Order: sequence, then C-alpha cells, then structure tokens
Amino acid sequence: MTDATTHIFLSHGLESGPGSTKIQAMKAEAETFLNVQAHAVDHRSSKDPATRLAQMRDAMTHAGARPEKTILAGSSMGGWVCAQTSSETPVLGCFLLAPALALPRYPQSSPVIRATQVQIIHGWHDDVVPAMPVITLAREQSLPVLALADGHRLESSLDRVIEEFRAFLTRAGLTRP
Repeated sequence: MTDATTHIFLSHGLESGPGSTKIQAMKAEAETFLNVQAHAVDHRSSKDPATRLAQMRDAMTHAGARPEKTILAGSSMGGWVCAQTSSETPVLGCFLLAPALALPRYPQSSPVIRATQVQIIHGWHDDVVPAMPVITLAREQSLPVLALADGHRLESSLDRVIEEFRAFLTRAGLTRP
C-alpha cells in the first residue's frame, strides 16, 4: 500500500468477534472506498480492556498506519478501545457504536476522544451500556451522538449504521470510485 492509504481498524465487542455482522458490514463498506485497507482486529484472546488496547496499538503498528490516515471504528468494548486509542494517539476518525464509555469498571472510562471526525451511535434501549452517561460524555466533549430506538447490539438499525458509516467516511475525506 502507498503512503496515501487510509487504514480503518474495526474493533468488536466483549462477547463478539471479528466476523460479527456489524464488523463485517462496516469492513465491506470501508472497502468500497479508494485507498483503504480495512482491518478487523481479533480481540477474542482476552476480555481484559488493557490487553485489547495493546492489541489495537499492535495492529496499528504492524500495519504501518499513520495516525492522520487512521480511522478507528468499534462496538461496545471495541468502542472503548477505539476511544482510548484516540485519546493517546489523535487519529483521523473515531466511529463508535454503543461504546462502553463512562462505566466505572473500565480503566480510563471517560477518555478524551481526540479525532478529527467523530460519530457516536447509541441505542436508547441499551441494557448493557446506559445511553445517558455516553450522551453526557459526548456533550462534555462536544461530540456528535445519534440515539436510535434500538438496543445494545443495534441489530435493528444495521442499515442505518452502515449509512452513517458511509457518510462518516466521506466527511473524513475518503472517496469512492
């Protein structure tokens, strides 16, 4: 890949995997854009947030991804991994689905998300990660948040999530053939 490559790293949730419906749908959408290399990071070897954070760092390093040409997209714990990664290394984009933010059991549970483009999507009926603390965190950081009439997995909203991801990638400057 050339220096113009944008790397998109997709991070799945605690009980999920890189082959999950949402991760694979976002990966397929990302690959419709020019000069993109999409990576579905496999975190299944550990449920520990710090270990998964290290796995994301390693994936970025291994791919030779430059932060200004890197987009992170994650769901639930994967959303926390992406948010925390962007807090430590500002990136081009951070796309977060029902991110496990503002939870007391997570280290650095309210990271400062440092990305040029950010989008948070959360379900009003999320019974795993409550919507209101995430919305409060978004308000405190002036981040866009879209709340949908759905649960934690956003399974009834997959088409909308992919539409939003496509628009997000376009706002981040990616183009399609």
